[in-house]
Amino acid sequence: MIDIDPNSSGLPGIEQLRTIVGAVMTVGLILSVLALIISAIIWAYGSNSSNPHLAGKGKTGLLISCGAAIICGGAVALINFFWGVGQQV
Repeated sequence: MIDIDPNSSGLPGIEQLRTIVGAVMTVGLILSVLALIISAIIWAYGSNSSNPHLAGKGKTGLLISCGAAIICGGAVALINFFWGVGQQV
């Protein structure tokens, strides 16, 4: 039987890569918040100006920005979950 686990010290630069991934996750969350604010403004403007197409685009943008935040925030948990599932196969 072969038993191989991830090695966090096997290659140089692993800590720098973790730092980069963490920074990218932070940027993704910041952009999700910005997209949510812009989408809410577009939705409000579309509703106020009786423009259902613009209001619909704002609602869609709002949902997409929330989905992006869920993916950015839950990425580590999702990967760890599927890593555990893969170890049971």
